[in-house]
Amino acid sequence: MENQVTMDEIISLCKRRGFLFQSADVYGGLQGIYDYGPLGVELKNNLKSAWWKAMVYERDDVEGLDTSIITHRLALKYSGHEDTFSDPMVDCKACKHRMRADHIIEHKCDHCGSKDLTEPRNFNLMLRTTLGPVDDGTNIAYLRPETAQGIFTNFKNVLDSTSRKLPFGIAQIGKAFRNEVTPRNFIFRVREFEQMELEFFVLPGTDEKWHEAWVETRMNWWKEQGLNSSNLQLQPQAKEELAHYAKATTDILYKFPFGFEELEGIANRTDFDLGSHSKGQEDLKLFAKVRPNSDSTTMLAIQDIENKSYFVPFVIEPSAGLDRGVLALLVEAYTKETLDKDQQRIVLKLKPHLAPIKVAVVPLARNNERIVSKAKEIKASLQKLGLGRIKYEDTGNVGKAYRRHDEVGTPLCITVDFDTFEGAVETVTVRDRDSMKQDRVAVNELSSFIYDFFKRTNTP
Repeated sequence: MENQVTMDEIISLCKRRGFLFQSADVYGGLQGIYDYGPLGVELKNNLKSAWWKAMVYERDDVEGLDTSIITHRLALKYSGHEDTFSDPMVDCKACKHRMRADHIIEHKCDHCGSKDLTEPRNFNLMLRTTLGPVDDGTNIAYLRPETAQGIFTNFKNVLDSTSRKLPFGIAQIGKAFRNEVTPRNFIFRVREFEQMELEFFVLPGTDEKWHEAWVETRMNWWKEQGLNSSNLQLQPQAKEELAHYAKATTDILYKFPFGFEELEGIANRTDFDLGSHSKGQEDLKLFAKVRPNSDSTTMLAIQDIENKSYFVPFVIEPSAGLDRGVLALLVEAYTKETLDKDQQRIVLKLKPHLAPIKVAVVPLARNNERIVSKAKEIKASLQKLGLGRIKYEDTGNVGKAYRRHDEVGTPLCITVDFDTFEGAVETVTVRDRDSMKQDRVAVNELSSFIYDFFKRTNTP
C-alpha cells in the first residue's frame, strides 16, 4: 500500500480540523513546538492508552512510573549526557544556515547550495534551567532529554516496593526536551515531545534473546494500530552507528511522505545505565532476584553469574516517539476516495479505538425540539458506555456532518430524524464511516449495537 498523501495535506487537515496548531501562533509561533487541539489531544491520548494497555495491563512483568521532568544534574552527569548528548553542527558562511554535519550531502549547504561551510562543532541538545531564586552556578538542573533516566534512578525504589523479580520492566510515558537546532517535518523532529518508553531488566546472558523478542513484539503492535506492513521496515543499526552504551539497536522505520524514518528504536543498553548510576551513588546496591522456574537460557545465565552477591542487570529499551506515532497514524489513515459524479471525500480511516470521536449523534432538524431532545438523550446514554468521546453534532446539515466526521475519523454517525418516532419502536439511522452503509437500529438496542461494534473492531 503506497502512501499518496503529502505533508501539506496532513498539515492542512491538522489545522483545519483541530488536530495540531503551531504553538503561540498569535505571536508568530515557536519553531519546533506544537499544541494539540481538541481532536489531536484525543488521538494522542488514545494512542497512549493503547500503548499502556499493551505494555502494563496485558503483561504480568511490567510496572508503571511517572517521573519528574526537571532532572537532577548529577543524574545526567553520570548517565553521560552532559559530556556526550550533542550533535555536530556546521554553519554555511554564505547564508548563515545551520545544519547537522551528518545530514550534509556532498559538502553542500542544504539551503543555498554553497560549499563554504564551517568545521563541525558540537552543540549540546539539553535545555538547562536553575532551581531557586538565585542563579549562582550551583543550582543547575535540566529539562529531561529522555524519560529513561528517571526509570533508572528509580530502579531500586520500584524493585524494593513491588518485590519484582527478573525479568521485569518499568514503563513510562512523558515529555522530553531537546534543543534541536533544525526542527523539521512538522511534528517528526521537534523540541518538546513525548516518549513511550519501556526499560526491561534482564539477566546478563539472556539479553540477546529478549532483544529479539521485543523487536518482534513492538513491530506487531504498530501493525495492530493500523500501520500497513508495506510501510514498515526493520533496520538494525550498523556497529559504527550505535550509541556508546548500546550492544545492539534495531529501528522500526515508517514510510512518511518524506521517506522511511525512525518510528521506534529497540536497544540493548547492556548494564551501562544502572552501572553508571551506581558509580554516582555509593550506597546504591544494584541487585535483583530471579523468578523461580525460569527457562534454560535464564538458568544458564544464573550459573554464569557464579553466585555473586549482586550483579547489574542488562536492560532492553523499546523507545517510541508518541508524536511520531501520531504523525504515522495520520499519514496511514488519510484516504481520498472518488464517489459518484467525480465527487471526492477525504476519510481518516483510523482504527476505531484510536478515533478521536467514537460516535457522532446528529439531529436531522436542529429547530425540532423533539428530535434535538432525543439526540441529546442518546448522546448522554452512549457516553456512559466508556468508549471515549461521543459528540452531539448540530452544525450544518446531515450530509455535511457525515463528510466532516469522515475527515476526522469518526467510525459511526447516528441520525435522529422524523422517522425515529414513527411506529411502535423508536429507531435511528447508524452510518458506517468506511462503507457508508446505513442501518436502521432500534433506540432501545442502540447501546448494545454500538458496544458490539467497538468490541468487534477494536484491536486492543
